[in-house]
Amino acid sequence: MTNTPAPELSPPATSGRAARSATTTVLVLLTVLAGMLSPMQSAVNGALGATVGDGNSAAVISFGSGLVLMLVIVFARPGTRKQALSIPRLIRSKRIGWWNYLAGLCGGAVVLSEGVSVGVLGVAVFQITLIAGLVISGVICDRIGVTATVKQPISVTRGLGALLAVAATAVTISPNFHVPHAIALAVLPFVAGLLAGWQPAGNAAVARETGSMLVSITFNFLVGFVVLLAGLLVRLALGTGQFSLPPTWWMYTGGVLGLLSIGFMALLVRGLGLLLLGLGSVAGQLVGSLLLDLVVPSVGHPIHLATVIGTVLALIAAGIGMIPSRSADGAGAAR
Repeated sequence: MTNTPAPELSPPATSGRAARSATTTVLVLLTVLAGMLSPMQSAVNGALGATVGDGNSAAVISFGSGLVLMLVIVFARPGTRKQALSIPRLIRSKRIGWWNYLAGLCGGAVVLSEGVSVGVLGVAVFQITLIAGLVISGVICDRIGVTATVKQPISVTRGLGALLAVAATAVTISPNFHVPHAIALAVLPFVAGLLAGWQPAGNAAVARETGSMLVSITFNFLVGFVVLLAGLLVRLALGTGQFSLPPTWWMYTGGVLGLLSIGFMALLVRGLGLLLLGLGSVAGQLVGSLLLDLVVPSVGHPIHLATVIGTVLALIAAGIGMIPSRSADGAGAAR
């Protein structure tokens, strides 16, 4: 009688799924932490604006620090240096719309609003209103096909996300309804968010033409810096602006924090996809904003119940706004 060897047992399929799930969980947590860099940047630029006494000056310093770092990175490598020097020729060739080269204005608007309003509003209120503007801008840009080859109609869910974004802004600033100055300042990050929703499309177009996202980001910083500096010089000439350098080293890190955020997101998107990356990033921005206002005395602001409710509404709005419409999915699958 021969003994038949027992068949080898293959590892259960569930172990592979568990490993993928664990990896995804770790990547989401890393994305949440990376998302916290955005409120840290807002806090730094807000403190910088309060210290130098001029939000425009703070934006110039912040953008300038990021620009210097990017110029060193790009021009240290022959390949990216050649790509960067090709931009004037690409602009003259008109292969893409000239407005794509102005994406840096959107980033400049965000940094300018940080320097002007964070000191009064606090990091949490600033980030909520900024995210609300981004959500609404994203819905509109997808509808007209700015950021994708397939237009996404404003479905019921995406329309609801936009309405919740508006509600989040209204609830968040409600404790300041009796302070017109604070309401006006809250409009700045909201409008900056509306503009910044288009920025990735402009940067992506420049990256395609130059062959380098690093070059595109550098040009983004250059445009924003030039416009902010021009505005400051005009204000100084008119006697309505002021410029001074802060004595504290960490106030120069706003641009670096922004670059770190961009870099981490570019790495994490490969393992998560845009939906989970967006949700994790927004969660990090909102949670990080609340923590900064609570535990950092130099940027702390009172946390109202309205701020917490606005945070939850903004997170839900962002999640709903990231859900693609069925028609867009169908069109993408048919292509």
